[in-house]
Amino acid sequence: MLPCQRAAFDIPREVAYLNAASWSPLPRAVLAAGHAGVERKARPWTWGAEHQARQFARARAAAAALIGAEPEDIAIIPSVGYGVATAGRILPVPRGARVLVLEDDHASPTLEWMTRAGAGGFEVETVRRPEDGDWTEAVLAAIARPGAAPLALASISSVHWADGGVVDLDRVAPALRAAGAALLVDATHAVGVMAVDVRRTDPDFLVFPTYKWVLGPYARAFLYVARRRQEEGVPLEQTSHSRRAVASERAPYLADLRFAEGARRFDMGERDHLISLEMAAVGMEMMAGWGQAAIGRRLAMLTAMLAEGLRGAGVRVPEARVRAPHVLSLEFPGGMQEGLIEALAAEGVHVAPRLGRMRISPHVYNDEADVEAFLRAFRRLAR
Repeated sequence: MLPCQRAAFDIPREVAYLNAASWSPLPRAVLAAGHAGVERKARPWTWGAEHQARQFARARAAAAALIGAEPEDIAIIPSVGYGVATAGRILPVPRGARVLVLEDDHASPTLEWMTRAGAGGFEVETVRRPEDGDWTEAVLAAIARPGAAPLALASISSVHWADGGVVDLDRVAPALRAAGAALLVDATHAVGVMAVDVRRTDPDFLVFPTYKWVLGPYARAFLYVARRRQEEGVPLEQTSHSRRAVASERAPYLADLRFAEGARRFDMGERDHLISLEMAAVGMEMMAGWGQAAIGRRLAMLTAMLAEGLRGAGVRVPEARVRAPHVLSLEFPGGMQEGLIEALAAEGVHVAPRLGRMRISPHVYNDEADVEAFLRAFRRLAR
C-alpha cells in the first residue's frame, strides 16, 4: 500500500485536512514549479517558442497518461464547463431526443444542456437519486425506460460530487452505445484515484480539472475528445493555434485556415499560461508516479476506517459497493446541525457541507491520525 505522502506537502500535524474534493493543497514540488514559472515570466527573454511547445506536450502527455488516452486526443482548457460547452458545440442533439443528467449533479455537465433544450427542442431527463445509492442501476434504468424519447446523450459525472456515488462506466457505456447515444463524462472526482481508461469505456468526451484530486492549480483542465468527434468539431474560440498555419513569424499570416489535426484544435485561447501549465503537469506526474491503484487502496482504507468509526454515531453512510473509495458522504436523518462544519474546522478538522450532507474526502497526505482526529472531534461536537 502507498505510504502517507504528507512530507510532500506543507500541512501542519495539527491540521486534519479531509477536503480534497473541494480543493487540494499544492505539493511542495507543484508550488516550486509555480515559483519557477513566475520567475520565468519576469524574464521572458530567457525562453521562447521551443519552451512553450515542450510545456504543451508535457501537460498533454501527463493528462493522457492518467486516462489511458493518446496526447493528441487531449485539449488544454480552463475548466470543466469550458469542456462541456465545447462538446455542446460539436455534438448535435436532435429535436425530440433526450439528454440524461444526474439529479443534483454539478452545474458543469448539466447547465449546458438545460440552457440549450428549449431552443433545441430536446428534453433534459433527470435521473433521480436512488434510495439505495446505486447510481449505476438508476442510469441503466433510465437508458432502457420503455416508451421514452430516443436517447441522444448522457452527460454525467462518474462520481457524484455531493454524495460520492459511483456510476460504473464499464456497464453504462455499452448500454448507451446500444441505444445509439453519446457519452460525456465529468471525471473530476475519478481521475488519478480510480481506474479511468478511455480505451475501454470509449466515451465521446471526458473532462477533468487539476485543482482537486490531481494536485494542481485552478484554471487548468483537460478535455479528451474521441477521434470520431474531432474532425467535425468547431472550437469555442477561434485562435491561431487551432489552425494549421497562422503564424506571426512569417507571411502570409493567415496561410492555412484549415483546423489543426487532433484535439489541439479545441485548445483554449491564451493557453500559454506557462506558470500554471507546468504546475498542472507536475501534479499529474506525481499522481502517475504513485500509481492510481496504490492511491485508491490507501484512500479506501482511510474511508473504511471512517465508516467503521461512525457506526452508532447517528449518521447514514453509503454502502462501499455504491460509493467512491475516496469520498464518504454522511447523511443526517434529522438534518445536519447548524455550525457543525465550522466547529470541526475550529478543531483543525476540515470537511465540507454538500446538499445537507457532510462530505469527507481524504487524499495521499492523510493518515490514520487524521481519521482519529475527525472521529474524536465529531463524537464530541455532533448531537
